[in-house]
Amino acid sequence: METRSERAETTLAAIVGAALDMAVTEGLESISIGEVAKRLDLSKSGVFSRVGSREQLQLAVLLEFDKRFVQTVFLPAMSEERGLPRLQAVMRRWLAWASDTDRHKTCLYTAGAFEYDDRVGPVREHLLEGVLRWRATLRRTVLQAVEAGHLRAGLDAEQMVFEMDAIFTILLHDARFLRDPRAAERAERAWQRLLKDCLPA
Repeated sequence: METRSERAETTLAAIVGAALDMAVTEGLESISIGEVAKRLDLSKSGVFSRVGSREQLQLAVLLEFDKRFVQTVFLPAMSEERGLPRLQAVMRRWLAWASDTDRHKTCLYTAGAFEYDDRVGPVREHLLEGVLRWRATLRRTVLQAVEAGHLRAGLDAEQMVFEMDAIFTILLHDARFLRDPRAAERAERAWQRLLKDCLPA
């Protein structure tokens, strides 16, 4: 028999999941306690008692997005050999995330950055931390490839990460907004061109 604590955890997970669905289709600002309650056939007070304020619900959504992003994009790549094989796996899964418009809808790091670029507060700060944490992860993976001799010595890792992020962002834009069926192909070509430029002479 399910305990009260287990039911509470299941309900909280459903609340955060419903709010995340709203965020990835309509933006973080679309989240409202009333709409989440309506979608789950709960009372507004029932949702509020579990998540607190709307801002706290937005933060819970970002935490859940962080977890799913890491589990889908980064953790599977850790099984690859340290260096270029791991970097290739990370980039391949990251680009697949952008291409998979049906499953993920959008990337909250990217969409949220535009949504909150001129705002202040905890939601923006959490988004910023997530983006910087991901950039640091990419930079560390690039540097490991340099240390392994898979990428050229003296490579500007920050520049490479900047260009990797640019490829991801334009893929997300073209796949979702332009609905270009060749967006993923173009992104792969751009990645291979960037990688070729970073290989040892």
